[in-house]
Amino acid sequence: MIKKGIILAGGHGTRMSPLTKAVNKQLLPIYDKPLIYYPLSILMLAKIKDILIIINKGQLNQYKKLLPNGDNLGIKITYKEQSYPKGLPDAFILGDNFIGKNNVALILGDNFFYGQSLSKTLLNCVKLKNGAKVLLHKVSKPELYGVAKIKSKNKIISIKEKPKKYFSDLAITGLYFFDKDVVKFSKQLKPSKRGELEITDLLNKYKKKHKLYADYIGRGGAWLDTGSIEDFYKTSAFVSAIENRQGFKISCIEEIALNNKWIGSKNIKSAIKFYGKCQYSEYLKKLI
Repeated sequence: MIKKGIILAGGHGTRMSPLTKAVNKQLLPIYDKPLIYYPLSILMLAKIKDILIIINKGQLNQYKKLLPNGDNLGIKITYKEQSYPKGLPDAFILGDNFIGKNNVALILGDNFFYGQSLSKTLLNCVKLKNGAKVLLHKVSKPELYGVAKIKSKNKIISIKEKPKKYFSDLAITGLYFFDKDVVKFSKQLKPSKRGELEITDLLNKYKKKHKLYADYIGRGGAWLDTGSIEDFYKTSAFVSAIENRQGFKISCIEEIALNNKWIGSKNIKSAIKFYGKCQYSEYLKKLI
């Protein structure tokens, strides 16, 4: 079972400048919640309680005002500052001591996931014992993504980054599950031409050992990347539409913690006091 998770929330967010000059992108709002709540909620839905958040240097105080240590959610949150982005696999090198000899999940801080059967898929993914597993999503423009080719039993046989010719329409999302060898493999990687460690190179190490597997976001599910200002506001509009039509909140971290029986009504009351008079607090009141 995977019991540890990493949220990679560093990076310069240059595609959203000047908004991101003073504030980390993951602290900007997707509708009524900071973006960081959405990847955090995914790990919590997977019943992962020990979480490392990797952030930019100098932004620790901003995060601690919002998510001090996880006690309020019945989980443990620790932080690690990153001097500058060195690629996705660098998260495992930075998180070496945190990971130890455990298997680990990684989610990108700017990825949004939604779907009715998502919790079931996540709980299946964290059962990983050996190898690596990635979450795939069918896309209409595979040339914009890293895509994977699958054979029987959900084994990945080939990966291509932004293929010019049709290769597969199954995009690799920003949610990964790895065994304890991930730190060792990440340290063996060499930077690419753009000077970063590449997630594709890490996945290929597992593929060569025939230990790279896939799971899927179902047809009714959504995976959105909030890297650009356009995608950021599209995601915000999506959350707004769902919440206002159906009356429940997407990625309400206190609600997930309550449903997991990690916290009780006392914690919800403390959260209401913390957030103050707002729509989010009104929703929390309904939970108790």
